[in-house]
Amino acid sequence: MADLLELSSRIIDGNVVDVPVNRVTNELSELADDLAIVESFSHCVAWRTDEGLACFDASGAHTGPAVVAALRSWRTDPVAALVYTHGHADHVGGSAAFAADATTAGRPLPRVIGHENVAARLDRYELTNDWNVLINARQFGGVRAELGLGVGGDRRFLPAGTLRPDETFRTSRDLTFGGRPLELHHARGETDDHLWAFVPERKWLFSGDFVIWNFPNAGNPQKVQRYPIEWAAALRTMIAAGPELLVPAHGLPISGAARIARVLDDIATALERLTADTLAQMNAGATLDEIIHSVKVDPELLGRPYLRPFYDEPEFVIHNVWRQFGGWWDGMASRLKPSPDAHLASVLADLAGGPLALLRRAEQAVEAGDLRLACHLVDLAGLAAPDDPAVHGGRAAVYDARRKAEPSLMAKGIFRGAARESAAVRDRAVTGSDPTGST
Repeated sequence: MADLLELSSRIIDGNVVDVPVNRVTNELSELADDLAIVESFSHCVAWRTDEGLACFDASGAHTGPAVVAALRSWRTDPVAALVYTHGHADHVGGSAAFAADATTAGRPLPRVIGHENVAARLDRYELTNDWNVLINARQFGGVRAELGLGVGGDRRFLPAGTLRPDETFRTSRDLTFGGRPLELHHARGETDDHLWAFVPERKWLFSGDFVIWNFPNAGNPQKVQRYPIEWAAALRTMIAAGPELLVPAHGLPISGAARIARVLDDIATALERLTADTLAQMNAGATLDEIIHSVKVDPELLGRPYLRPFYDEPEFVIHNVWRQFGGWWDGMASRLKPSPDAHLASVLADLAGGPLALLRRAEQAVEAGDLRLACHLVDLAGLAAPDDPAVHGGRAAVYDARRKAEPSLMAKGIFRGAARESAAVRDRAVTGSDPTGST
């Protein structure tokens, strides 16, 4: 029971991460009497009551069956309720496995409870299925198959059998399971349909993705609006509730009221300072370019085991603050109604002496450690020479170098995608086909 909690306490108190903290083992661990977690993508948290199991999140489509199997190795009680912390595919996609478990046992399907905006999210996933398959293939790169994100022969982002909430609420809801109270609280953060759950008798907090053991996923460059200000406010409300056990949907559970408060305060402080500094510069008339190159998060905060920018990162959150409060135009007049990228690239390549001249200058920038400039230059070279294998071989090499230098999975995925695009052009010149299988 104590292994995960002892591990997280050691990491937080020592401020040293020497083992993985975001694990997908599909193994179950007991955290307290009648409380267990299955570590997956996402985790599933199970609370045993006299009414049956109340489960928080169903994990993803590919991991759902393993999660249910792990739960059944622990308890055979019916799943009385399935609570979605929010409607992301890795939290709801495994619900079909819960439905299959109930059907096989001849039991009713679990009550499915979520915020009222979950249904609109699932509708949007249907409307933009192919787009979501594409961006998740890019974001997660080589790990997407293990995580079940619309790959292989299945081109559905969300499985057809995904259970939709049949009980919803707007602001908060008080429930009982087996006579034990449960509080559900809505707050915008990573999504507009997010909730966090609290068991007041036991001081248990189920935080969903408000805590992910990485810098908050409040900036994702390929996804819809996130809400860093509201995210921080929700964390402050959680602190006020006085939780003594925090169980997130990604990462390790955390015990101890003071330790939990410190973690939540650090995350909230990082978001508050980042948004305040961004808004201050917006109010002063700065452009987005000026802001993203000047606003930073305190390196000491970023060094915390639960705030490292290995998934999302502060620069991307700045973009989302700008988008939320300032719209999509970045402040550069030429980009309000721009020339086509390929036309601009061709003109600049002519001025520079051709696409290969741009590539050579990009390679010099790589040697000088200026990977941001190098990527601008190879993009121009690639657009000016869309079928040139030498140019695209060079572009692939630059983006491979950029990917290796980046800390966050989101940046790595996008830069890896760019490298794959150009590698496909290069390799087609040799083989006449695309051996990379790039999307």
